[in-house]
Amino acid sequence: MSNALKELGAYIEVKRPDCVLGWDVSHGELNVDVALPNIAALVEFLKTDQTCRFSSLVDITAVDYPDRAKRFDVVYHFLSMYQNHRIRLRAAAREEDMVPSITEIHPSANWFEREVFDMFGILFSGHPDLRRILTDYGFRGHPLRKDFPTTGYTEVRYDEVQKRVVYEPVSLVQEYRQFDFMSPWEGAEYILPGDEKKAEVK
Repeated sequence: MSNALKELGAYIEVKRPDCVLGWDVSHGELNVDVALPNIAALVEFLKTDQTCRFSSLVDITAVDYPDRAKRFDVVYHFLSMYQNHRIRLRAAAREEDMVPSITEIHPSANWFEREVFDMFGILFSGHPDLRRILTDYGFRGHPLRKDFPTTGYTEVRYDEVQKRVVYEPVSLVQEYRQFDFMSPWEGAEYILPGDEKKAEVK
């Protein structure tokens, strides 16, 4: 399988050098880094080329790297049921970049792209109806960005007096939003039951 994927990676690179920035095979899958403006052209090639035939779009997601100039990787997963291969495409995008929509090639990309927009704030040019899909109307921010607070900005509850759902700003003090990720056992100044046995062994 690995050799077949390496041959496929080399084939795609030779056929579409305008799109492919690099590729590798890891964990039994072919990973291709794609130039952002050419993502739709490569997706169409992968779908129609007889050697590839990646006709099934499995998923579109993103990864947030806040410290990078190109903050996001937009990630596409495709399956070729004809060749029994999987491929992952990665396209790096800045926060202000518009990612070309692939809805005309794969109509099922519609909701995937809406989800990426909702969760990460990534915009897709040419999308027929780019709006939130998982969060509520008027929701602030994008929950899967690394800088989104774990508590969010708004809390929702049912008000018995008003007999309806109400939205209120989260009123936690700032210290509850920060986490030091230390183990609860680090820095402890007390002896836990059983610790004396460790001292006896020495």
